[in-house]
Amino acid sequence: SGRRGTKRKAEAQPKEEKPSVEEKRDRGDGENDQEVYGRNAEEVKSALLAARPELTVVLNPEKPRRNSFEITLLDGETSLWTGIKKGPPRKLKFPQPEVIVTALQEALKAE
Repeated sequence: SGRRGTKRKAEAQPKEEKPSVEEKRDRGDGENDQEVYGRNAEEVKSALLAARPELTVVLNPEKPRRNSFEITLLDGETSLWTGIKKGPPRKLKFPQPEVIVTALQEALKAE
């Protein structure tokens, strides 16, 4: 063991290239805002229809406000959910489907 006190040269290892943002999009790792909002809207829609099959659920009858997630009864313009003042993180902007079903039942009782 005559190597005491001498430094060994580190073996040259090739650096791993990190994928660029465009490559991540191509692989489907990242989701854009529309996909996230649309997926959450579909989850809420299916929960509402499961609870009340007679309902007609309309997604975005008008152009939605940017970066917002809102659920409104069309008959009386009763707001069931608004995520405008919630977040970050972004997941706080979206309700759990069961919360919306409960809010719907409460709103329909009040009518």
